[in-house]
Parts: sequence; C-alpha cells; structure tokens
Amino acid sequence: MKIRVNYRLLVLVVILSALAIREAAVEIRPLYLRPGLHLVAYVANTSDGTLSAIDLVKLAPAATIPVGGDPSGVRAHPSRKEIWGVSSSGGYAWVLDALSNQIVARIPVGASPDAIDFSPDGKRAYVAASGSNAVFAIDCGTRQVVGRSKVGHRPGILRVSPNGALLVVSNRDDATVSVLDAATLATRAVIPVAADPDEIAILPDSSKAFVSSRANDELSVIELRRGVLLTDLALDGKPNALLLKPDGGELYIPSATAHGLLIVNTQTDEVGDFLLLGMSPTSAALDPATGTLYVSDSATGKVIPVAIDARKTGSPISAGQAPHAAQLTPGGDMLVVVDPASDQIALIRAKTSSLITLIPTGSHPRDLAIKMF
Repeated sequence: MKIRVNYRLLVLVVILSALAIREAAVEIRPLYLRPGLHLVAYVANTSDGTLSAIDLVKLAPAATIPVGGDPSGVRAHPSRKEIWGVSSSGGYAWVLDALSNQIVARIPVGASPDAIDFSPDGKRAYVAASGSNAVFAIDCGTRQVVGRSKVGHRPGILRVSPNGALLVVSNRDDATVSVLDAATLATRAVIPVAADPDEIAILPDSSKAFVSSRANDELSVIELRRGVLLTDLALDGKPNALLLKPDGGELYIPSATAHGLLIVNTQTDEVGDFLLLGMSPTSAALDPATGTLYVSDSATGKVIPVAIDARKTGSPISAGQAPHAAQLTPGGDMLVVVDPASDQIALIRAKTSSLITLIPTGSHPRDLAIKMF
C-alpha cells in the first residue's frame, strides 16, 4: 500500500515545533539578559574541593574548577568579573576569573578561613580565619594582604557594615562579637553575646547588628555606634538564617526547630509574628521587588514562597531531596537552590513558582554565588 505524505502538514508541524521551542527558551531566558551577557551560578562542593559553574541561560554545567579543600564563603565580587572564596583546609582565599573559569590567585590568610565579605566599593576583601583568630584585609586590585587584626577565638562569620565603616565578626568560642574599624582594622569594641554566635545581619543605616546563636534559642542585638549589647532576645526555636527586609524594618528567621518563620521587629527588638511553614525550614532568599520570601525546607524537599507583607504562604515547590542555600538571579526571574543531599541544584521559575530543571554539581554542594557579566 502506498503511503501519501502531506508535506504541507509536515512543514507546518516542524514550524510550530520550532516556535514552541523558541518560546520556551525565551520564557526561561531572563528578559534583562541581552545577547553577549552571561548568567552563571557558582557552587562550592565541599567533598571534592571543586567549584561548579552552571550556565543559567543554557541550563547546563559549564565547568568544574578545582579550588582547594573545604571550599566555602563563595561570593561574587561586586564590580569585578570575579568569584572569590576560601579553602578552609588550604588556608587561603582564591580568586576565579569568570571569563576564563581559571583560578588567578591564591592568597594565604591564616589557618581555617571560613568567611569572606567585600567593602561596598569592592576595593577590599575581608577574610575571617577561625584557626588563626584573626581577620585579614586584601586589596582586590593587587590581591595582596594589606592588613591583619587579632579578634576573639574561632571567628566565624564576618560582615561589613553598609556604610563601609565597620567590620562585625562573630567569635564562636568566646561568645563575643568584635567590631573593627574597616580602614585600619583597629578594634572598636568587643561585645558579649549569646553562646556560639554565628550569622550576622546589619541594618541599612549601620546602627544595629543582629547575631544568631547556634547553641541557644536566642538572638543578640547590638548597637554599633556605642558598641554595646542591647538585648539577648529569646526565640521559640534556634535561628538557622537571618534575612532583613530591604528597608530594615523586619528580620526574617527560618527555624528548623520551630518549624517555621520567626519575624522580628527591628525597631522594638521583639518577635512580632510567626508563620508555621513545614518540617525543617533552614534557609531563604528574599525578592525585594515582589516581597516574596522563598524558604527552603530541607526535610520535605520543598521551597515555600511567603508573601511577607500579607503573611501568606503559597504552594510548596519541589526542589530536590534536601534543599538548602538559595539565591535569586538579578531581576528575580529565577531561584537557584542548592541540594547537598542529591549533589545538584534546582532551578525554579519565580514568576510561576514552578521547577524548571535539576542540574548536577560536584559532591556535597554547599555555598552559592550568582554572577552576571
């Protein structure tokens, strides 16, 4: 039997299929990303000492770069086409050139560096080395250490104040916070806080810092101008992360032990609200344009969108086995979520709160940075 082929219909099907593929690509591709620009997620893999570069336009791995043992503190440089991080077991900060995906510098910074932050103008990087009980200042142009200061025992997180004047360092073994002059690294104050201090959030006007405790259900509030403790605020669960509302009026605290989101009024230093979210909310990312907080629940494998002003939760979004660190792309089109349990990242379309795809990384991914260049 002779089969007749309808070539017009076949051509029409091919054209419609091509248009559908193009529309899907346009839907995924961020509208602000003009041709020639790159959008890349960089994920530190703690078990194999590598950095995975994930192309967020092609939705595919782009490179795997050896950076050294126990990489952490991954940050996108605010003005240079570089990604910075530290090797905790190697005792150095590393610098990745984003254009070539090559490590262009390894800068010794003492034993067991843990965290890194930049000055607002991007001219300096600051590293806290927990094994050396010290903070190091690095000139980002020359990639040379230009200052060092002793702090308390086992410093963990380090944050630069928004006005660029101060460094705030949590000293875990001392239960103190060191406040340093960012220009000279001179100590301005050493402030007792709750046990095992960890994460730090600083108000936009640089007047207060909030410091979480890894040991207790507490949040320490310090006044930076006078260098004094204002209060140790009792919480209904251990704080896992700290995120400030863009205007600084509220502090959002995912808590796995409270199974929800604690909301602190930063003017009165009181817990003003609580939202029950899931089994184990541990981290979050905030979209200031829409007022949506995306909270990762590591126990259920979901991300829960929260409308922070309305105090309403949306439908949970599947994001792997145990989603943890999360970050939005510039413009807020896409949410990138790290899943250390399954060695992958989840890409979520923020507009529709739907999973786009899962992309493999290295072994046990931890920290995340996103760079557009």
